[in-house]
Amino acid sequence: MQNIIIEKPYQFLPPYRGTFWSSLIKRFNLHAIWLKRCQGVESYELRHVDRLRASLEAGHGILLAPNHCRYADPLALGWLAKEVRCHVYAMASWHLFHQGRFFAWAIRSMGAFSVYREGVDRQAIQTAIEILTSAERPLIIFPEGALTRTNDHLHALLDGVAFIARTAAKRRAAASPPGKVVIHPVALKYLFRGNLDEAADGVLTDIEKRLSWRPQRHLSTPDRIAKVGYALLALKEMEYFDRTFADPLAQRLERLIDRLLGPWEEEWFGEVQSGRVVPRVKALRMKILPDMVAGRIDEVERQRRWHQLEDIYLAQQVSCYPPDYLASRPTVDRLLETIERYEEDLMGKPRVHGHLHVVIDVGEAIEVPTSRERGRKPDPLMAALEERLQGMLDALARESREV
Repeated sequence: MQNIIIEKPYQFLPPYRGTFWSSLIKRFNLHAIWLKRCQGVESYELRHVDRLRASLEAGHGILLAPNHCRYADPLALGWLAKEVRCHVYAMASWHLFHQGRFFAWAIRSMGAFSVYREGVDRQAIQTAIEILTSAERPLIIFPEGALTRTNDHLHALLDGVAFIARTAAKRRAAASPPGKVVIHPVALKYLFRGNLDEAADGVLTDIEKRLSWRPQRHLSTPDRIAKVGYALLALKEMEYFDRTFADPLAQRLERLIDRLLGPWEEEWFGEVQSGRVVPRVKALRMKILPDMVAGRIDEVERQRRWHQLEDIYLAQQVSCYPPDYLASRPTVDRLLETIERYEEDLMGKPRVHGHLHVVIDVGEAIEVPTSRERGRKPDPLMAALEERLQGMLDALARESREV
């Protein structure tokens, strides 16, 4: 399990309000250096930037809502900010501020402030509302709430984004002079311009050796990736069910997720929950963590809860393997994402392959209403954002090379 759970009391970290450091970073392209060395992103392309410029010139409170498929996403948006000559704020998970002092300083210097994903963080919510109300700078919030590694597939969006945007829209409408809040969907698409067979071979060989296999180089790269994936799934089925299954992949993944989440949902909520995985995971963490953080449990109970958190984390990772992702369109980019997920789930960190080109596409502004019709589900604002953003990703997906 990656280090995303911090077992100590949460302390809100506000953004750095100055512009010196962010100006310095943009001027010397320091974010670009980090993206190339640490994430393999070597080039970029901006599209429809005029849409964001129009909102800036109109003085709107601006919420930028990108998909979140790679660790590179936040800094890749630095190219967009540089192009429109503005500074930004960004809501970032609290665990990112515990990846080392330099990294914590760097992301705060660029405008990030913390949000506690394992609870209701009123300070972070209020800070976000104030930023949009004042229209001081555009605010970046990743509405999926977690990194997915599925560039062409949008996961569940968190409703908290709509609450923040509507509250700010209501305050701006009541101000003198009145103003508006808009949401710009931002589609991030990474195109791999290297040799897939070469990039995949090293990763797959290492995994195959861990499975005590000979390297399966007699297979094509797509078939080799599929074979490894089914083997890893079968291992987890043996661990949790003492057997493997021959059902369709979608059914097997859903069964494993329910096996990982169901027992703990019954313990904490009295029944197994339904719906998308990330909100279920968030709800469980909000129940499990408070007593751990406060030190109100003994070591035996603490270890038992860590076991629960490991199962919950695995369920979230399993949900990042959409069953039809490769079958529906086996592109170079989807295959690369899949082997990166394999390596991250097994070894903790994927290697850097390089040769990535990112397209940053700014969507049309969605004006945020000041109220919501009661009882309407799903939230109309979030539905509009999801439809618009997924449509943009679908269009960009057609630019991937097919195998």
